[in-house]
Amino acid sequence: MKQLAITFLLLFAAINLSVAQTADENKPEMTFEKSIHDFGTFKESDSPVTCVFKFTNTGKSLLVIHQAIATCGCTVPIYPKEPIKPGESGEIKVTYNGKGRRAGEFEKTITIRANTKAKIHRLKVKGSMIVQ
Repeated sequence: MKQLAITFLLLFAAINLSVAQTADENKPEMTFEKSIHDFGTFKESDSPVTCVFKFTNTGKSLLVIHQAIATCGCTVPIYPKEPIKPGESGEIKVTYNGKGRRAGEFEKTITIRANTKAKIHRLKVKGSMIVQ
C-alpha cells in the first residue's frame, strides 16, 4: 500500500511538471534588439533626451505588458497597452529629464513586467549630463 501511494505521488508530480513545461513553452517571449542605451554626453539644456527600445514577441501567444517603471521620476517609460501578437513588434519609449538634477554620469533601470516566461525584463539608460 505504501509503495502504491509513493508511485501515485511520483506519477502525479510528473504529470504536473509536464503540464507546467507545456504551458511555459506556449507563453510569449519578449526579445529586445538592445537592453541598454547610452545617451553619451549631453548638455542639461538639451534635456530631456529620449530613446526607443524595440522588441519582438518571439513566443507563441499574445504578449501583454502589465507595467513599466523606472528607478526614478526623472525617467519615464511609455509602453504599448494593447497585446502584441506572436511575430509582431513593439516599442518602449524612455525619456530621461535631467533638468535641475545633479550633473555627471547617471544610470537608470526600467523594469518591465509582462506575461512572459521570464516575468521581469530590465532595460537601462545611461549617460553623462554636463551643465552649460
